Amino acid sequence: MRSFKTEGIIIRRINYKEADRIITIFSKKSGKISIKAAGVRRITSRRSPHIELLNLSNFNLYQGKGMPVLTEVDSIENFSDLKKDLIKIMAAFHVCELIDGLCAENQENVEIFNLLQQTLKSISTQKSLVSVVYEFEIELLRLLGFYTKTTALKVNTKEVIEEILERKLKTRQILPQFYS
Repeated sequence: MRSFKTEGIIIRRINYKEADRIITIFSKKSGKISIKAAGVRRITSRRSPHIELLNLSNFNLYQGKGMPVLTEVDSIENFSDLKKDLIKIMAAFHVCELIDGLCAENQENVEIFNLLQQTLKSISTQKSLVSVVYEFEIELLRLLGFYTKTTALKVNTKEVIEEILERKLKTRQILPQFYS
């Protein structure tokens, strides 16, 4: 099977060469995958608005010798309410950093996909983001097998996550209110 379709949320993107981009999505069928999006940085590209960060999209991909190549894409939801508020978008970037750092490539996990999608919706609508982000971190750690509810004490998720990643979180500096 050379061509395949998947639904996913864009969690990371990197400019590549003159007009290309490497995007990382968390998909329902394949988990975290990196995709080459050729020519999307050109002004005339019809695909570029559909591959913005945090967009939920349907992707048509072609699997060649290397990484999958994007052939077509359609947006399902772009979380525009979330993208209008700087604090909300920083919380969403934090969520994406955790998914990107903690989840392995090509590991299907529908529960994590649903958690990510629901968390982005919650960030869009909630006023208090601290509890939304904390609940996401706990549930993500639980789904990945790093945490079990053994006590009723509040866990310092920042320390647990940084110990697992063996590095400091990049979004930690811009989101001090989540780790007070």
